[in-house]
Amino acid sequence: MLQTPMSIKQMSAVVRERGGMPSPLIEVDNLRTHFFGNAGLVKAVDGVSFSIPRGKTVCVVGESGSGKSITGRSILNQVPRGGRIVSGAIRYRPDPAQPPLDIVKLDPRGKEMRALRGAQIGLISQEPMAALSPFHTIGNQMVEVIRLHLKMGRREAREHAIETLALVGIPRPAERMESYSFQFSGGMRQRVCIALALSCRPKLLIADEPTTALDVTTQANILDLLSRLQADFNLSVLFVTHDLGVVAEIADEVVVMYLGKVVETGDVDTIFHAPAHPYTKALLQSVPRMHAGGATRLPTIDGMVPSPFERPQGCGFHPRCAMAVHGLCDREVPEPITISEGHVASCLLHGENP
Repeated sequence: MLQTPMSIKQMSAVVRERGGMPSPLIEVDNLRTHFFGNAGLVKAVDGVSFSIPRGKTVCVVGESGSGKSITGRSILNQVPRGGRIVSGAIRYRPDPAQPPLDIVKLDPRGKEMRALRGAQIGLISQEPMAALSPFHTIGNQMVEVIRLHLKMGRREAREHAIETLALVGIPRPAERMESYSFQFSGGMRQRVCIALALSCRPKLLIADEPTTALDVTTQANILDLLSRLQADFNLSVLFVTHDLGVVAEIADEVVVMYLGKVVETGDVDTIFHAPAHPYTKALLQSVPRMHAGGATRLPTIDGMVPSPFERPQGCGFHPRCAMAVHGLCDREVPEPITISEGHVASCLLHGENP
């Protein structure tokens, strides 16, 4: 069973006793999530490792097809049909003083995993219209989730739902409880999705490109809201995005993925100012800059992300890499190399014999 969360005072005592920083909330260790179909095997997540610290935001970035969203779904143990986690571990430690719970070992349809989803780990999806039922009022959907996880009576759950809607900035929350999803604007629908994800006060929030479908102004408001809620509730956030502007604004740590693998990890300042992997450098060079002249051609990454059925040998990025060495990068799979404290890159340009 999940343990009661520790107070800040208790957590500090554990840290002092162990003589180090508190353990991360989530540790993803060599995770592999594969899809099996008539066309062949797709290694959507292929040996991914990273951690999510308590109260911090970790952004997972990369082009479409990098495995970002499937990584988030794997943490929920909710892989789409045709896929499954084949190996690795996802250690969830809500209480630093207690042994971690390996999510991979839980039955995806079992009682314990269903209790984790929503209550301990919340999800904000990319498209709120797909996440919200058009046949039920917002109030009914929220009350159902709250009563399922928090064991409240209907009246108490309703008051809790109204309070949460007000928390995310929904005007006249008691009145809007009777509204349907199609009666909200895009930005308000996304706020409702955030309210649903936060209704049971989870410890981890997985946000799967929650601002992609929104205009720039609404996107900024949603990002500000998430930052405020994170500070208020000491949330850990896994933010999946391809937008490096968003990463620069909200991230504490960054995980860069390509073809199902983590190619670089580090804190946001290091990744933006001292990237070590050619793919990370290419992503950053592709970002439009205000000081660039109107006639300046925007740099792009050569080629496209390969088909998952035609993965290159050796380093997956070598066919598009300007620094690839023939006979080496196309044969050897690079191992993670520590560049500096907390900064790791998987590239043959680094290491003892770069």
